[in-house]
Amino acid sequence: MNPSYRIERWTTASRISVWVFALLFLAACFLSQSGNDSLLSRGVVLFVYVLLAATWNALAGFAGLMSVGQQAFFGLGAYFAIRLSDSGVPVFAAMGLSAIIVAALSWPMSIVMLRLKDGEFAIGMWVLASLCHLLVNLDPLIQGETGISLIALNAYDPETRRVILFTFALVSTTAVLGFLFFLLQSRFGTALQAIRDNDEAAGSLGVNVLKAKRLIFVFAAFGGAIAGALWLGANISFQPKTYFGVQWSAYMIFMVLVGGIGTFEGAILGAIVFFIIETFFAAFGVWYLIGLGTAAIVFSLVFPQGIWGTVVRKWNLHLLPIGRRLSISNEK
Repeated sequence: MNPSYRIERWTTASRISVWVFALLFLAACFLSQSGNDSLLSRGVVLFVYVLLAATWNALAGFAGLMSVGQQAFFGLGAYFAIRLSDSGVPVFAAMGLSAIIVAALSWPMSIVMLRLKDGEFAIGMWVLASLCHLLVNLDPLIQGETGISLIALNAYDPETRRVILFTFALVSTTAVLGFLFFLLQSRFGTALQAIRDNDEAAGSLGVNVLKAKRLIFVFAAFGGAIAGALWLGANISFQPKTYFGVQWSAYMIFMVLVGGIGTFEGAILGAIVFFIIETFFAAFGVWYLIGLGTAAIVFSLVFPQGIWGTVVRKWNLHLLPIGRRLSISNEK
């Protein structure tokens, strides 16, 4: 028998998975019309976690930029939604525009932050988040840590508000994930992974390292801001210390490490795992936090590469393939 070699990206499993995701999207569209308030509210929470996990994974897992300050963009997304709404912008339009404003602001931020390397970048991002927190507190509209509510949402009855918010969350999450997927499949995605492995070597091969890092930095800021605006829509009240708290970065890190850093599917899976844990155990207060830490340790010991990372290593299964793989078959 002579072996036959073929470079491929899409497999039968990956094609099926795309159709499954499409069917899940349609099912979620029908769910928005179900009138089940609990499912709609929890659905928005899940979408927020998926957005946070996917964008942090894009930054750290594919570009090697470990950040503990993504709560800066999460908080700013909520803050600008409040600000725009107070200026007369329709509330749901304000939520979308806030993410665009945060993305625009993140561009000059990246000029400074991307000069930092490794641990310096991680701590620098935490300092940036603290600075954003302090600046937001200075706005008289926010009233310091007292905060304010997104009053404009009261113009909608609760049922209508939940339907619109769920639909907004579904569409924005799908759009962000879809854009990220096709971005990572492109030459840009290959360049990002080269930068993650060795940015100097990537630069020597002609990759514009700074430009690539800046683009993914802005993308992660946009996704974090959308998540913050959605969280505000679900909770209505805005207290800066809640939105700019470092616990949000801890959640992102937990979700991505549990699911599998550097894998597209892993971030989504990690968000689902965290959502399940939070749904059933959040009411236990401090014991929930202890359990969350214990779960992180257990997952690190049992699945050092994350759940999906372990699946890929053992079975070479890629539902949503980012790169290409070598397929070998025997021919007579």
